[in-house]
Amino acid sequence: MPWLARAILFALLVAPLYAQSSAAWKDPSPHVIRFVSVDKNIRLEVLDWGGSGRPIVLLAGGGNTAHVFDDFAPKLRAHHHVYAITRRGFGASGYSAIPNGTDRLGEDVLAVMDSLQLNRPILVGHSIAGAELSWVASNYPNRLAGLIYLDAGYSYAFDNGKGSDIKEMQELHAPQPPQPGPGDLASFGSLKKYYERVDGFGFPEAELRQQRESTPEGAVGKQRNPPGGPMLMALIMGATKYTSIPVPSLFIFANPHSLGTWVDENTDSSVRTEAKDYSTALGLLTERQENSVKEGIPTAQVITIARANHYVYLSDEPDVLRDINAFLARLH
Repeated sequence: MPWLARAILFALLVAPLYAQSSAAWKDPSPHVIRFVSVDKNIRLEVLDWGGSGRPIVLLAGGGNTAHVFDDFAPKLRAHHHVYAITRRGFGASGYSAIPNGTDRLGEDVLAVMDSLQLNRPILVGHSIAGAELSWVASNYPNRLAGLIYLDAGYSYAFDNGKGSDIKEMQELHAPQPPQPGPGDLASFGSLKKYYERVDGFGFPEAELRQQRESTPEGAVGKQRNPPGGPMLMALIMGATKYTSIPVPSLFIFANPHSLGTWVDENTDSSVRTEAKDYSTALGLLTERQENSVKEGIPTAQVITIARANHYVYLSDEPDVLRDINAFLARLH
């Protein structure tokens, strides 16, 4: 299963309706939760970490919720007011079927911007959120100050015919880590440690609680099914082609991609060989896409972080924060 598919598979397990599964557990991230109406009977969950300065709006990757930024977002507050949106069909946000996913999801972002009266924010998107960034920039460039693509600059976000089609990447197959065992599911803290052990970094506990129910004893329960899954799969296929990005932009790519510490520390030579072959093939496709962005968007800044996970802002947080802050300092 390719890196993007694995990331989406993880994300598609999040809850369709957010609930604090355990009354004793409280989300420690310093945000305010609000709900913004964006469509008939549709409200989106918006997290607000506060801060001063130009607004930053964080958009999660394939199926994740805004809570995936619980640890990352507060570190941007020094010079910016930081928000994150849970897209429709995931987490606490509402859902209704939509005929054109890219248009409607982009319009949802604009509706949140309007409701919160955000003046020329910076949109920061991970993974498939690159499609939403490019839609807003292509249709309403004057509404934005800048864009930051966190391993999100693939063909669904920019396609001038010279890069790599996401379908090529989907055809690659990576070795898979061991599934969490009973001990890993004894608590959400244990599940977080499982991801730290397998990937080398952990997901915020609030995000993991979107993924599975909690048992009455506080253990990790069954997986949840979000209604927005099919909508995202259509988005990945990239029905809309973006051939220019008319907004100052920063593209951060992970290349070569890390498959996690479970591979690096694995004693099975066949696993290591399979991982190496996969990483080599994926690296060539990613490099081709990077070069197409550099050629097609001469004003864009393109940065490569070697051996970073697809969740680059979690696996390589210090480097990503440094690059983001340097980019933001140059914006008008």
